[in-house]
Amino acid sequence: MDETYTIDVTPGTRRSRFSRRELGDIAAAMIVLSVAFMVLYRNGSFKAYLDMHYGSAGAWVLLFVTCVVLVFFSFLLHEFGHKFTAQRYGMRSEFRMFPIGLVITLVSSMIGFLFAAPGAVVIEGYPNKEENAKISIAGPAVNIVLAAIGILGCLAFNHSPMVFVFLMLASLNAFLAVFNLLPIPPLDGSKIWGWSIPAYAVVIGIAVLELVYLYQWMPDLYWA
Repeated sequence: MDETYTIDVTPGTRRSRFSRRELGDIAAAMIVLSVAFMVLYRNGSFKAYLDMHYGSAGAWVLLFVTCVVLVFFSFLLHEFGHKFTAQRYGMRSEFRMFPIGLVITLVSSMIGFLFAAPGAVVIEGYPNKEENAKISIAGPAVNIVLAAIGILGCLAFNHSPMVFVFLMLASLNAFLAVFNLLPIPPLDGSKIWGWSIPAYAVVIGIAVLELVYLYQWMPDLYWA
């Protein structure tokens, strides 16, 4: 391999490890993603509620904190799913931010949609087809679980301002799960499909059900 493209990552030791560079990349990606989400949600119902109860300054602070939580529980845990599974198989794995991806993320949020490409977990090693598929499943599986938690939270807090947070958590994770499970290289779904079509059908089936349920149900959910 050309030395230009070699990435120095933490050796796999079958336990979770982070390097200083990786922690810096994670922090940069989280800050940029959180700001992008804050820009995207600045005119939404949740921001309007915060303005009404906490004033403009307090609303921005609380919106940013909420977006940090969403980024951690949606994008970061997805990547950690890949990272920790790869390390469990003894492979090298670290998160790397993509500078151009961070710029695209910010610019797209200002336009009115979010194309999030902050970075990804880089893995070095020689996984077999099954290991590669299981590493790939780990990320969307995290999103599926978080989407389910978001749905349950909406049901439990449907007459509380917390419903906004759970709605964002559920919809974001359901979308991420379905998108990453598309059987198109280099997305996770292509590696799962190449290993086991029945396993792929089960995982994508659950993710699609969550997404359909949310989009059929959310229009009837209002906080009052």
